[in-house]
Amino acid sequence: MPVGRTLVGGSPYLGVFVRADERCAVVAPALAGGLERELARVLRVEVVRTTITDSEVVGALVATNSRGVVVGDGLDAAERHALERVGPVTALRSRFNAIGNNVLVNDLGALVHPEFTNEAVDAIGRGLGVPVERGTLAGLATVGMAGVATNLGAVVHPKATDRELARAEQALGVPVQRSTANFGVPVVGACVIANSRGIIVGRPTTPVEIVHLQDGLRVLS
Repeated sequence: MPVGRTLVGGSPYLGVFVRADERCAVVAPALAGGLERELARVLRVEVVRTTITDSEVVGALVATNSRGVVVGDGLDAAERHALERVGPVTALRSRFNAIGNNVLVNDLGALVHPEFTNEAVDAIGRGLGVPVERGTLAGLATVGMAGVATNLGAVVHPKATDRELARAEQALGVPVQRSTANFGVPVVGACVIANSRGIIVGRPTTPVEIVHLQDGLRVLS
């Protein structure tokens, strides 16, 4: 069954601590072995352990897809070396340096914080090998926190407008639906780890929410 439910260090906000794509999951060095096994079982990915600029909230700080990695500047040599196992690394100098919170991406496209500069948008597009569009979700500029996307579908904040959904679908090239996770939390990107093979949710996520997430991400049980 391609759905898991777990916690990270007692927290249900999995997306803050883990960033996954089709091939790899980037996690903090202190991640429990049980969750590493769950990532391998459900998402079938290689696990790469590293901090990002000495922080363990790696899901909030890095954006990845099958073509590359984008992160804020300030990586040390060991962190860069670890991330190069995921893909070519682009270090972006921007005041919006929580890249994972500000970029919603799959292998088809990216939706990003509307205040990224043209230079930053170009760097994100080159680093991830996809077309990039600016946008919001439910009025939130932190689109990577407000949504989760795979190559099959995306799920976003339940208060995202029809116009925002249409823009997200155009940017990501997949159908987009609304849902919550973690028993009513609207920022689903902070709660869910997913790729085209499976979903891992925070433990408080209800069965009804799981059904909505599976439907939106096109992951069948």
